[in-house]
Amino acid sequence: MDKITVLAARSKEVIGQQVTLQGWIRTRRDSKGGFSFLEVNDGSCMANIQVIVDADLPNYEAEIQKLTAGCSVSITGDIKESTGKQDTEIQASAVTVHGWSDSETYPLQKKRHSFEKLREWAHLRPRSNTFGAVTRVRNCISRSIHNFFQDDGFLYINTPIITASDCEGAGEMFRVTTLKMENVPKKNGTVDYSQDFFDRPSFLTVSGQLEAEIFATALGKVYTFGPTFRAENSNTSRHLAEFWMVEPEMAFYELTDNMDLAEIFLKRVFQDVLTECPEDMEFFNQRIDKTVIETLQNIINCDFVRLPYTTAVEILEQSGQKFDFSVKWGSDLQSEHERFLTEQHFGGPVILYDYPRTIKPFYMRVNDDEKTVRAMDVLVPKVGEIIGGSQREERLDVLKQRMSEQDLNTDNYWWYLDLRKYGTVPHAGFGLGLERVVQFVTGMANIRDVIPFPRTPGNAEF
Repeated sequence: MDKITVLAARSKEVIGQQVTLQGWIRTRRDSKGGFSFLEVNDGSCMANIQVIVDADLPNYEAEIQKLTAGCSVSITGDIKESTGKQDTEIQASAVTVHGWSDSETYPLQKKRHSFEKLREWAHLRPRSNTFGAVTRVRNCISRSIHNFFQDDGFLYINTPIITASDCEGAGEMFRVTTLKMENVPKKNGTVDYSQDFFDRPSFLTVSGQLEAEIFATALGKVYTFGPTFRAENSNTSRHLAEFWMVEPEMAFYELTDNMDLAEIFLKRVFQDVLTECPEDMEFFNQRIDKTVIETLQNIINCDFVRLPYTTAVEILEQSGQKFDFSVKWGSDLQSEHERFLTEQHFGGPVILYDYPRTIKPFYMRVNDDEKTVRAMDVLVPKVGEIIGGSQREERLDVLKQRMSEQDLNTDNYWWYLDLRKYGTVPHAGFGLGLERVVQFVTGMANIRDVIPFPRTPGNAEF
């Protein structure tokens, strides 16, 4: 007898088969005619499947009539054509109860809870419709990302989580240490890191980019996909302390190649979600944001506008729009500026490039004007920046100058400089935050609701 998922059992192709299905009770209704209706879900899809249980089953009165939401069961029976709204249903020949659920204390009853409340039950919220749909979409996006790069000849590289390098230069990094906090060893008035595990200050990584460049300059095209960390004390709906980053690095790529790759990459991911998760996406379109499907379709079908940062600033200055943050050349654009460009001025995705060198990290290639660098940000409606990247600085002397400008100790990056000494090449890459793209695709308002266990200031319980 075949085990089957709810997703498979809902297909007319399996009508007439005898199967075993395992999952959790969503609801139970008893009929006066001597049978019960069970709604069962196993997480394979949004919808439940209806199970009909006749009163002549041996455990009908002792167990089946006591089933409540959250109970776990195995059901054996025949798949039949349904006379109701669904295509199929199961006529049960046996029901085994594996785990009971106390209906008085089980939080996920019929009452609808806020997303904020559900975060308090991170161990139970995957059973909710919304978070189940988020998880399936997140899985689809992750699979699509791997498929895209694997199909294009990229190698998947695992970069370290513990590092001594600060890729972004922002300093907002979590320290990794085995030193006893109540008795920190000191030498000449400062922490004596020679007694620490790694013999130097070490941190949780903010990016795998620098290490990925090592492999790109040896193997051509690579990508990382792993957790990254920022010790930024922020409680906004867009920030997490732990999140997942996708970071491709490509040898012999210039900025325009990087733009081309980012555009086709996003279109592939969005198309895969619409194709493979239609039921979940329809749920988000109906319950969360009535424009998510249309927005994704528009992005898939349009050409991304490519616009120099300088021109973007001019457009914003001349727009007549009142912004909370002023716009001037040399400052980073805020989300409100990015959304104005994508939603009101151009009505679609925009790739901004050639940003001022003073607001970008040391590794971005300096343009001939010496005022700007070959940076790029991919902006989309509703969110603003969804991808950030650049052509990397391959010239040793310029790279050293840039590091000096940002007060970086070149001795700590000797290996990174070596890449420019031995067979340097033009190369480029970008970063995409997985949670940011899941949030965009689903229309979920808070980034804490698109990651299984959010890590934010004061929150590390689960």
